[in-house]
Amino acid sequence: MIQINPEILTPLAGKYIWWKTPAEAVAMPERVIAQVMNLGDYDDVQWLAEQVGDDVLCDVLTHAEAGQFNARSWAYWHYRLGLAQVEQVPPLPVRRFQQ
Repeated sequence: MIQINPEILTPLAGKYIWWKTPAEAVAMPERVIAQVMNLGDYDDVQWLAEQVGDDVLCDVLTHAEAGQFNARSWAYWHYRLGLAQVEQVPPLPVRRFQQ
């Protein structure tokens, strides 16, 4: 679990996790960060990156759950964070069911 001061994420939580209160959303900082990484506008993404740093963004990306990122955001963040070379982005996470 990522340890981040909730006050940092509260302004974004209400905007990007609209189905929960900001207080409930910041209890899962990874979810807020992933949502901003996936859906955020340029200013929000830049602000988030400055506040939490690339190490946190890498951690959120490498531990992403199925459905948290669309293909475009997935590729962008892998390239931006230096986690993939051109045309070598790993596949999106998928949900697996065991029988």
